[in-house]
Amino acid sequence: MMELTAIKDLARKAGFARRKEAYTMHKPGVAGHLSEVLAGYRGVPLSGYMPIRTEIDPLASMAEAAAHGPVAVPVIMAAGQPLKFSRWQPEAPLRDGPFGAKVPEVDDFLEPEILIVPLVAFDAQGGRLGYGGGFYDRTLEGLRAKRPTLAIGFAFDAQEAEDLPLEPTDQPLDMLITESRVLQFTR
Repeated sequence: MMELTAIKDLARKAGFARRKEAYTMHKPGVAGHLSEVLAGYRGVPLSGYMPIRTEIDPLASMAEAAAHGPVAVPVIMAAGQPLKFSRWQPEAPLRDGPFGAKVPEVDDFLEPEILIVPLVAFDAQGGRLGYGGGFYDRTLEGLRAKRPTLAIGFAFDAQEAEDLPLEPTDQPLDMLITESRVLQFTR
């Protein structure tokens, strides 16, 4: 039987391929549903992300949210550590962060109550397969130990998969938003 790491690597490879194809085909307005959902949480501290490679782009929704409350983006501090979140504003100066993601030029950390989470693949039960570093899993576990924290996966429809190889340490999503739908999961 294949080792779980090898199974996850295969699932990631397939997820990346589906995401790349969806990215090349996408049209403007992919964040419409994300904006609609976030409008119901105006003023609540949230974290988005600076899209890299073929990730679906949340920046328009983040900019709308920033007009009503604090918005941050993740900053990788070190391998094996949870993420920190630095305040972000549209058009504010950015610098290169780890893995090619931009981060604010000046760190101004905050703790979000809502996280818009990038991913490689998701399933219909709210499972998420990320890049494999465990950053969001560690971060969500820590934040959820302090207070309710809403994890919203943001992805293309094409990133959905069946039977994701998940582990007990993999933090589930509370909601998943794609270019065409909003899925909510009960725990």
